[in-house]
Amino acid sequence: MIQKITPFLWFDRNAEEAINFYISIFKNSKVINIQRYPEGITEGPMKGFDGQVLTAVFELEGQRFMALDGGPIFKPTNAVSFLIECQTQEEIDHYWNKLSEGGDPKAQQCGWLMDKYGFSWQVVPDMSRWMNTKDKEANARAMQAMLQMKKINISELDRAWKGKL
Repeated sequence: MIQKITPFLWFDRNAEEAINFYISIFKNSKVINIQRYPEGITEGPMKGFDGQVLTAVFELEGQRFMALDGGPIFKPTNAVSFLIECQTQEEIDHYWNKLSEGGDPKAQQCGWLMDKYGFSWQVVPDMSRWMNTKDKEANARAMQAMLQMKKINISELDRAWKGKL
């Protein structure tokens, strides 16, 4: 089945490094194909891009992405992020520790992080179990606890929701 919408990631000459980084983190991941800029580009904005990634298609947990080395013209924005829904604290710890390595610690809040390539990720459990219940006061306590966190801590959210913090 063809994926209708594919996120397209722009890199400044380090797409292949980033792709290898991402596929090392996610178990069910692979490179589909890589096309490279031809040798001998002597003019225009792609001068010196010989052999760099023109386009690459890769898959993380069944989600296809496309990447290219386009130079410093465009940068990632925090307005777009990739959500990783986790089942356990161990899963949160794994993705958080790997993806935040080399990233901007100032961009860490409420389960969000920025990786070393400038892309934002949300590493969270299903937050509805603390935020969308009939107990509005418990929801508010959990929300307040989450707002104090960088990496999400499931047991702390549970304690806050139950009023035991």
